[in-house]
Amino acid sequence: MSTQDEIDYQRIAKAIDFIQSNFKLQPNLDEVAEKVNLSPAHFQKIFTDWAGTSPKKFLQFISLEHAKSLLKEEKATLFDAALETGLSSTSRLHDLFVKIEGMSPAEYKNGGKNLKINYNFSESPFGKIITASTEKGICYMAFEENSEKAFRDLVNRFPNASFYEKQDEFQRNALSIFNKDWTKLSTIKLHLKGTDFQLKVWESLLKIPMGKLSTYGNLANEIGNPKASRAVGTAIGSNPVAFLIPCHRVIQSSGKIGGYMWGSDRKQLMIGWESSMVYDGK
Repeated sequence: MSTQDEIDYQRIAKAIDFIQSNFKLQPNLDEVAEKVNLSPAHFQKIFTDWAGTSPKKFLQFISLEHAKSLLKEEKATLFDAALETGLSSTSRLHDLFVKIEGMSPAEYKNGGKNLKINYNFSESPFGKIITASTEKGICYMAFEENSEKAFRDLVNRFPNASFYEKQDEFQRNALSIFNKDWTKLSTIKLHLKGTDFQLKVWESLLKIPMGKLSTYGNLANEIGNPKASRAVGTAIGSNPVAFLIPCHRVIQSSGKIGGYMWGSDRKQLMIGWESSMVYDGK
């Protein structure tokens, strides 16, 4: 992931915003390329490199109609998800699930006084990201363009922890997901501070397959508490690990994207990016 990835992301985000704002006018490739100060050929290339599909096809993946069609589909079984990820059995699929370990009260007592946290800034297909980890796993991932603010937000979560700016293996394995390399998912460990209910909701998010979407109500049913949609929404909103715990795959039952801690535009781009990985060419 390079600075060029960041530049391309910003251009693509600007292009998508322009296309959506002028959808009724049906802007062509030349008009969109001009809006982001690129030649049509160059714009088409960087868009396809980033999204894995054409701008026109990508727009279909982030449309309301596409979201509604995904919600209408029967909920994917573990076997279905195994086939989609090219696995031969559901047992192997379980091995791929990111593993969450809840922090003990002693580990975050007095603002994380007993924690040593490594952190690092990286580029991703969706902008700059800060990744932080303890000796047990990833404890925080967030999108933030301003590095100073990103670090302040991390410190606010664990005000008395010890912080070291360095990248470790936990972080490298977690960031590999942005390189479309999911072979290391089984090595990713999360070490999170949360209530039992929050941890349960975050674990349920990990079971939503890439390219699929769910709703707050469906997740409430998934955890056996169908009346807890609002509480589920609050737990999703407090997710401390961007993208890796895929709260971006939860939308409103109407098919509308809804809010997102790191920006609804970024959420929409994530949904389109993942859909292009799964559905393009089908």
